[in-house]
Amino acid sequence: MPAVTVDDTTSLPRIAVPDPATSVERAVRSVTDAPSGLEGEGFPVRRAFAGVELADLDPFVHMDQMGEVEYGPGEPRGTAWHPHRGFETVTYMIDGTFEHQDSTGGGGLITNGDTQWMTAGGGILHIEKPPEALVASGGLFHGIQLWVNLPAHDKWVAPRYQDIRGGQVGLVSSPDGGALVRVIAGDVGGHAGPGVTYTPMAMAHVTASPGARVDLPWPREFNSLVYVLSGEGTAGSEGRPVRMGQLVVFGPGDHLVLSARDRQESRAPDLDVLVLGGRPIGEPVVAYGPFVMNTRAEIAQAFEDYQRGALGTIPADHIGH
Repeated sequence: MPAVTVDDTTSLPRIAVPDPATSVERAVRSVTDAPSGLEGEGFPVRRAFAGVELADLDPFVHMDQMGEVEYGPGEPRGTAWHPHRGFETVTYMIDGTFEHQDSTGGGGLITNGDTQWMTAGGGILHIEKPPEALVASGGLFHGIQLWVNLPAHDKWVAPRYQDIRGGQVGLVSSPDGGALVRVIAGDVGGHAGPGVTYTPMAMAHVTASPGARVDLPWPREFNSLVYVLSGEGTAGSEGRPVRMGQLVVFGPGDHLVLSARDRQESRAPDLDVLVLGGRPIGEPVVAYGPFVMNTRAEIAQAFEDYQRGALGTIPADHIGH
């Protein structure tokens, strides 16, 4: 995985070990398998949140692991122009390159370790696709797309685009020095990431070498989700086995524990996970297609607004033609 790496994790600041006398470890509540599917014009995804209650995911709504896939020439695919309203889309590229453009003028190329954070708010049109050079050559493609809900009072904010380069993420080490923690948004053990969010949350990509243990402080008011991108390990001090394509939901507490198995497959030499959590919004969620609102009436209004062109217009120099 060429997402941001360092030669020596021991040179980084280390996350403090939680005090066992005062801290409460989060127990594993569930482990679920992500089913495979196709998105957009046919690129393979794993539906990371399938089968998990929305109350356990709040403030998150949807997440896809895109790939990991090795495309041949002419095979990479993206999505056509489409609308969004009422939430934020976060695209984190681990391998490969993705091109984005939206109706407000935001967009650009993101590649290994980069993140695009698009706040749809009151409404936006956008397109995501591999650039023509990648379509022509083929190559490895792997990333994550996450939908973050917005509370009712923020669903109508003006759209916003954040271009987060891989070199901007916060880099820290696990207490034992065996894991690299990339903080993309929020705060992990006092170390902040660059992503600016409406909903209080944290997002980190952790790579743990074989045998490494990761103790992550986690705010009590946040939920806690861990998605395994590759490799094998265990979750919680009870040692619940986890592997690629599984989502772990943790219970309450103020820190969580992950461990990488001593031996990993050669194709996935480390345990790679995405760690997510946020303060639950606790409002009704009605999600339909590209819209996430609080009521069915608001969904109907979103479709009507889209059909009459109120969610934006496709730029004349758009990348999808």
